Amino acid sequence: MKYYISFFIVFSLLSCRDEVVKENMGNEAHEKVEKPLAEIIPVQEKKLKTFEGLADTTFVRLADFSNDFAYDLRYATTNNFLKAKVYDCAECYTRVKTAKALIDANREFMDKGVRIKFFDCYRPNSVQYKMWKIVPNPQYVANPVKGSIHNKGGAVDITLVDLEGNELDMGTDFDFFGKRAYHDNFDLPEEILQNRKLLKETMEAYGFWSIRTEWWHYNLSLGSNDRVANFKWDCQN
Repeated sequence: MKYYISFFIVFSLLSCRDEVVKENMGNEAHEKVEKPLAEIIPVQEKKLKTFEGLADTTFVRLADFSNDFAYDLRYATTNNFLKAKVYDCAECYTRVKTAKALIDANREFMDKGVRIKFFDCYRPNSVQYKMWKIVPNPQYVANPVKGSIHNKGGAVDITLVDLEGNELDMGTDFDFFGKRAYHDNFDLPEEILQNRKLLKETMEAYGFWSIRTEWWHYNLSLGSNDRVANFKWDCQN
């Protein structure tokens, strides 16, 4: 009799355990079904474009070819020396030749723990006319009749940021028009001089050249087919 009672107790305990396990399994399966789709399907990174088949004179959106740049495109805001927004939206376009050189230079910068941040890139000639109307002074704005290398897709205004996005100290803000922004002004703290040297020497190694009065401005030598342009990009947002 004791044997039968013991067997009944063990059987009952095992049955209860099986019911608990089944219930838990049911809950787990229910939880899996209820998880948001975003948790089940991994987010895919945007596929970058390649330069294959593109002529050097083609205008391209830099962000389509690299995720490694930072941007603060000032002329799409009022935070610039014009105190006016002259771009409909913020985009960084250049000619293919310029884009390739920028990507190569940025690769070396990133090996050193920094990367390029853009203030301005290609500038349509119609925007040059807007700027000239606000500040008709060739000391600060290129005459749109002749145009600038920005209008040809070969000039960029840049600085450097660390990999967390903090700007390196270059001594002045972008578009500061005074001797403190000059490349040949060495009466500056050593940290600033070293930051400017890093920017200048690396950019020059990839075919860019600077102008004396603006530490942020770099030009790439272009061909005769890289004429002043008025290509306008579409605003997506």
